Amino acid sequence: MPEPDPDGVTPEAPESASSAPVGDRPAPVGLRAGAAREPGHSGFAARAQTRGPAAGFVANGVGDEQRDEPPGHTAGAIDGDRAAEHPLLRAGADAVGRGELWEALRIFERAAEAEQGDLRLCALVDAAVVTDRLGDHAGAVDRFREALAQMPSEAPRMYPGALIGLSQALQNLGDLDGAQQALEQARVALGKEDAPGDLRLACLVSSTAVALHRQQWWRALDLAGEALNAARRFGPEHAGHPLMNLAAAHFETGRWELALDFAGQALAAFEAVDDSTGVAETRQNLALMYTRTGSFDDAEPLLAAAQEHFEATGAAHRAGIGLKVMGFIAEHRGQPEVANARYREALRRFEESRAVIDAADVRLRLAATAFAAGRFDDGESELATARAIYAVRGLGLHCAQLDYWHAGLLEPLVSQVPGLLARAVDLAVPAALALDAVRYELPDGTQRDTWSRHIVNPALRLAFRYAYLAGDARLVADLIENQCAGAIVDIDRLSAEPPAPLDLFEPFDPPSDSAAAVQDALQLGTALAAVAASAGLPVTPPPRVAVPPDGHIALSAWLDAAEQRYGRRVRTDRVISA
Repeated sequence: MPEPDPDGVTPEAPESASSAPVGDRPAPVGLRAGAAREPGHSGFAARAQTRGPAAGFVANGVGDEQRDEPPGHTAGAIDGDRAAEHPLLRAGADAVGRGELWEALRIFERAAEAEQGDLRLCALVDAAVVTDRLGDHAGAVDRFREALAQMPSEAPRMYPGALIGLSQALQNLGDLDGAQQALEQARVALGKEDAPGDLRLACLVSSTAVALHRQQWWRALDLAGEALNAARRFGPEHAGHPLMNLAAAHFETGRWELALDFAGQALAAFEAVDDSTGVAETRQNLALMYTRTGSFDDAEPLLAAAQEHFEATGAAHRAGIGLKVMGFIAEHRGQPEVANARYREALRRFEESRAVIDAADVRLRLAATAFAAGRFDDGESELATARAIYAVRGLGLHCAQLDYWHAGLLEPLVSQVPGLLARAVDLAVPAALALDAVRYELPDGTQRDTWSRHIVNPALRLAFRYAYLAGDARLVADLIENQCAGAIVDIDRLSAEPPAPLDLFEPFDPPSDSAAAVQDALQLGTALAAVAASAGLPVTPPPRVAVPPDGHIALSAWLDAAEQRYGRRVRTDRVISA
């Protein structure tokens, strides 16, 4: 049965959970880009870099790693110099730079109480950013909204910066629609000719993160490439963020060696500017990637170094991610009690932070340990809770991966429990069809081939196996016809003009000498991105197949079920004869 990959591409499904080798495939579901995962959605996925250059200290991160700019500098929408020179705001920024987040929060809260007007708003935004990094995402949302309600929308840095920070916090809460809405507002605010370039870059980085959360791989790749180009113009010191997002997107589409190259360049970029949080997050992401490919010895030193940083700074959410990955490694080393304890602690931290998607991911790992221990009702309960979280947030591909993985977990039981085989078929077939449809969204043939080999083929094999065990000859035949439909070149996409980039406006001045330390990483990363984006022929989903002699549409009910369950188009309306 497949052991889901923690955070991203699902590796090939093993014949049984107990015998599955992990070294030749991505880790299981339940590990997101920052975690590991295997076939199906096992709860591990590559972690998106949501922080980016920002509006000031506060809005300085599209994600939560950026700490290069002082608090007041970012938020100083109306009087940036005055904010930057304010002693409390400067002290708070220095505390953040030292990794003393709780001290920084106390300072910003004191400034918000003591000051009036723009300086108070700067302090509120900075306090919101630190609150988000500490893992209190709901509290951060409240602080951002309080500040936004009081600031003028024409504030050139503070207003869009606060919106970008709000988007980050909403992403952590799993409110992807709200996060996208905040980014759209920020983009409108940044549409003026004199809008800060670093905030445009931050907006791109955060938009990439939303696409990664939604598993819109083609969009994430486009946005991450655009953000990397923007970093060359607006802030080479922030190049680590788009580089890490490129790593996550390529890893999730199966280009693991390229992903590791991008992650290595991201790490070098963060090290060059002494961004300790960026370094820690990138190490954690690298550890997730190594874990998902079964390279535990490579993952553990990186994971330990990152965990030490997050525990010391009080970053509960990121520390929870580290605990989840540690639990996964323990699980695959035959230490179920250690694994379960770490998963439970990770779940506690996620729930305290209200990081609901990460909490759902770790529930997949808890389901795996429950099934392995024979506690099937507990496992089913964890899976149902996780699926409900994904479904209510419109994460259809997550649901498909979970259903595929769930079907695999049932494999040892289908011959023992009456009626369970029919349920396994009902889970496996629509999930396989939905996963198969994803490859038609990917931008080039190499990625489509990788997705097919590592994700689609294992899912289809499981669907075929269950159809065979159920004695459903028509379903087996329809699955074969469905696979013979092939792909059609998308002439419209091929001939269309490429979409305009996010208003990058006039070129900015060349990077200053202070950015020279990151130029090597930036240049190599840009070259890698250019190679990775080499042209491929776009294709559309395949047509539906009419099967003789009665002309029925192959898998018609299953295709409809997949589209209804996962909210994704899996076939065109065109019909061809078999």
